[in-house]
Amino acid sequence: MTEDSHGAAAHENTPSRRRRLFPGISSRAYEHPADRSALVALRRLSGFDTVFKALSALLPERSLRLLFLSDSVRVGEAQFAHLHAMLLDACQVLDLEKVPLMYVTQDPRPNAMCVGLDEPIIVVTTGLVELLDEEEMRAVVGHEVGHALSGHSVYRTVLLFLTGLAVKVAWIPLGNVAIMAIVTALREWFRTSELSADRAGLLVGQDPRASMRGLMKIAGGNHLHEMNVDAFLEQAAEYEAAGDLRDSVLKILNVLPRTHPFTTVRAAELKKWSESRDYQRIMDGHYPRRDEDKDTSVSDSFRDSAAHYADTVRGSKDPLMKLVGDLAGGAGDLGGRLRDRFTGGGGTAGGNGGAPRDGDDRG
Repeated sequence: MTEDSHGAAAHENTPSRRRRLFPGISSRAYEHPADRSALVALRRLSGFDTVFKALSALLPERSLRLLFLSDSVRVGEAQFAHLHAMLLDACQVLDLEKVPLMYVTQDPRPNAMCVGLDEPIIVVTTGLVELLDEEEMRAVVGHEVGHALSGHSVYRTVLLFLTGLAVKVAWIPLGNVAIMAIVTALREWFRTSELSADRAGLLVGQDPRASMRGLMKIAGGNHLHEMNVDAFLEQAAEYEAAGDLRDSVLKILNVLPRTHPFTTVRAAELKKWSESRDYQRIMDGHYPRRDEDKDTSVSDSFRDSAAHYADTVRGSKDPLMKLVGDLAGGAGDLGGRLRDRFTGGGGTAGGNGGAPRDGDDRG
């Protein structure tokens, strides 16, 4: 496609290359089960919208908008036109009618965010723009549009506000404890929302390797000739299975203060989803529509979330997750093994207990 035709396509709010469109798609189609169950519950909570609208008087949203308007570059046809084209593309693919405002801000650290209570604002740093190629950046823009479609920007803005508030009240006895408890819970949701938005980015870019390549660059910088996506994914597998229970605890402690999952974990999660039946069904045009969102069952969403975590525990190679799987999924079998060990059973031909079963590598 020539530059002229690319510009014309972008101006008409159509993808600059042939990709599938998803008219009327609900964010439920790509949301991570844990993210989806939390959002469905919040959306159905009586008075929730009223409370958050009231919070808008306290949150510095107007100041935030003025800050980006005065000290960043607004993306449009005259400025960062290639990002503007990607933004229009992403909104067309995910059928987001109102195109969010987008800004580029000077910061060497590669980052992007979607914030705002009334209307989402997308902000990308110069470090990210300079780091990624076109298809990698397309996935990032789709990622942020996915946040906007899911309504994540509201909760993410609240998290930013509460994080700042926690610093201000740290001197008050017990005051920081209560706020940090909320912040910790919101961060856990925040991390799962990132996995959801990664999926949205893949639906927009429809190039799994580009999505994972972008994550790899965020981890290792612009040295693509020195890196390999497959080797990067092997790191994720090694990270999951590495060490003993002490390492499992350290992994949890390492991730608690973070708003984003680790990049290797995100890449592995995205690869798994790109190869799933759910992704293929969406690509084939079979997905939930947003006009059905009002009929969404909270209990069904929680069941989906519980089933996902159960599958995660069963399939995980992490030592702690394997222990949890044994305790939760095989409590009776574990009791039998303990009984055999302490009573000397399991040595007969009919009993396969004791040491041999303890040596099984159970997923």
